[in-house]
Amino acid sequence: MAEPSAKKARSEFFPSISKIQFEGPQSINPLAFKYYQPDEVIMGKKMRDWCRFAVSWWHTFNGQMGTDPFSNVKTHLRPWDVDGSMDTFLTRVDVAFEFFTKLGVDYYCFHDVDVAPQGSSLQEFQSNLDVISDKLLSKQKETGVKLLWATQNLFSHPRYKDGAATSPNFDSFAYGCAQTKKMLDVGKKLDADTHVFWGGREGFATALNTKVKSELDHMATFLKMAVAYKKKIGFKAQFTIEPKAREPTAHQYDYDAQTVIGFLYQHGLENEFKVNIEPNHTTLAGHDYEHDLRMASALGMLGSIDCNAGQPYLGWDTDEFPSDPRKCLLSMLIVVEQGGIAPGGNNFDCKLRRESTDIEDMFIAHIGGMDCLARGLIGACKLVQEGLMKKALEARYSSWSTTALAKKVEDGKASLEEIEAYALKTSEPKTSSGKQEYLEQLINRYI
Repeated sequence: MAEPSAKKARSEFFPSISKIQFEGPQSINPLAFKYYQPDEVIMGKKMRDWCRFAVSWWHTFNGQMGTDPFSNVKTHLRPWDVDGSMDTFLTRVDVAFEFFTKLGVDYYCFHDVDVAPQGSSLQEFQSNLDVISDKLLSKQKETGVKLLWATQNLFSHPRYKDGAATSPNFDSFAYGCAQTKKMLDVGKKLDADTHVFWGGREGFATALNTKVKSELDHMATFLKMAVAYKKKIGFKAQFTIEPKAREPTAHQYDYDAQTVIGFLYQHGLENEFKVNIEPNHTTLAGHDYEHDLRMASALGMLGSIDCNAGQPYLGWDTDEFPSDPRKCLLSMLIVVEQGGIAPGGNNFDCKLRRESTDIEDMFIAHIGGMDCLARGLIGACKLVQEGLMKKALEARYSSWSTTALAKKVEDGKASLEEIEAYALKTSEPKTSSGKQEYLEQLINRYI
């Protein structure tokens, strides 16, 4: 199908919004940055390179805005959302790239069903993706905005009601493989930095009707086939898996970062994948906001971040924009300590509240999230540069660096017998304070 007319393609969808500028912390302008200066250099990197901000297509442009678990009636009514036709999907590309350039982000992310209508068959869906991705590529070249990551939606369609890679129905498994192959082709075409795998419904509502071992083996086989195809076509993107504890299933196979990492090691995939951490999912698993970021980074497996937030007292994924400076500082501290997040980034997998209905709220929400993480970055860099936390940690673990046998233990060369002999000659250990209260107050200095 042909693209909309040239006149329509050139129209401005946000005429009242100019390119967002930096005005500093003293500004009260909701349409200005207070902390985010993309080209400011901090600890040897530009702020944009530390943060690598991306906008998620699904929450921002795909026509489902303003819905929640209690109503599928939209409250975010946009003039470009005319219908479900190809023309509307093509128009959304123009809308999105105007938004990206006025906001000043360098990246975006999408699922296949976000950007193209599924049509009446898999063949039609793939054809629609070809048309849409042609236009996405053209707009990337025109604007310089890049694709951080893309993925396949293997959870919304009824065929995936029991999962995709773990479905008890082989035909559903096959459709999931076909969607994945197509999106790897699209990702290569658009030069994506990363490709994310999120199970969605890879889990079970009850184990009574589930062959758990078979499903886990099928999921591993699915991922191995994706790795093989990625290498076959010469696609250089990083592969990541996104953990989620629950919702929609009672038990997700990708419960949290350590569960995913253990699965990868079990199936020999630890060198092929990292993890994409969504802090709201981390809270659903019963952990602190930054917990999975820290655990994944400690194991060298933090690949990318869906930087949203949720309400710990609610039982579902609320996908809020980050607004807590302390949590953002702790998150960006992890990024700084590992030297950056590339080729991943901070993707705003966030949606406006159902009550936030103005078009300008789209900008205000992203500006607020970018500013909060930039503020966290500034504080994290200062904390690292001043070194007070590092000094406290080194003091607490000093016996591991001053005892010869401790070094032998860390090198894996000690035996239980020689450690026993050491302990028998050593007086009762004198432990030091953990200084938790001091460190908690120390963090507050950098917010």
